Amino acid sequence: MSISGSLVPVAVGAVAVVLLLGLINMLRGGSPGTSQRLMRLRVILQFIAILVILGVLWWRSG
Repeated sequence: MSISGSLVPVAVGAVAVVLLLGLINMLRGGSPGTSQRLMRLRVILQFIAILVILGVLWWRSG
């Protein structure tokens, strides 16, 4: 598997991990500040994951 093919699962996996951490924190009644930080991090990681996916699609099309 090439480096471009392994970037997409890593990016999507990072989003999933942060999402799960946020859900666990919320279900346990954790700090609202922690939930807010995790939500912001998830949004940033989703943006990066979209950029990675678009970059890989562009790279493979050329």
